[in-house]
Amino acid sequence: GKGSKLLRYVEHRLRVTLQDGRVIIGTFLAFDKHLNLVLSDAEEFRTLRKKGDRSAVVEERQEKRALGLIILRGENVVSLAVEGPPPPSAGARLAPGGPGVARGAGRGAVPPPMPGAPGVAPVGLGAAPVHGVGGPPPQMMGRGMPPPPPPGMGRGF
Repeated sequence: GKGSKLLRYVEHRLRVTLQDGRVIIGTFLAFDKHLNLVLSDAEEFRTLRKKGDRSAVVEERQEKRALGLIILRGENVVSLAVEGPPPPSAGARLAPGGPGVARGAGRGAVPPPMPGAPGVAPVGLGAAPVHGVGGPPPQMMGRGMPPPPPPGMGRGF
């Protein structure tokens, strides 16, 4: 359907014409069933006309405005046109990795005691479990695995 055709143009530069005459050019990131569009690095172009006597157009000038990351409501979209191919891949834009050591950040682990501080962890962070925090209740401990369900039960068949 239309969705699969639009999917081809994700990451392309797109020119979108809106009902009020504005034109928006940006990198097409996403869309939904309502044709709401998400564009990054978007710029808005408006053509302003100054009228003289008897409604003759005296001057026409174009105003450009940088918008950045935007969502366009599908209701306002009149037409889409491909402006250009996708920019070079994101991997090519990033600087190549340098020498270094990959090491876990240690989130969730108990930090070692600070030098000079007594070797006692704060309450709740000690090595022993705290009663009533986490784990099954004591009556569940030591029973092992529950018996498997009867054949055909709980398997979605």
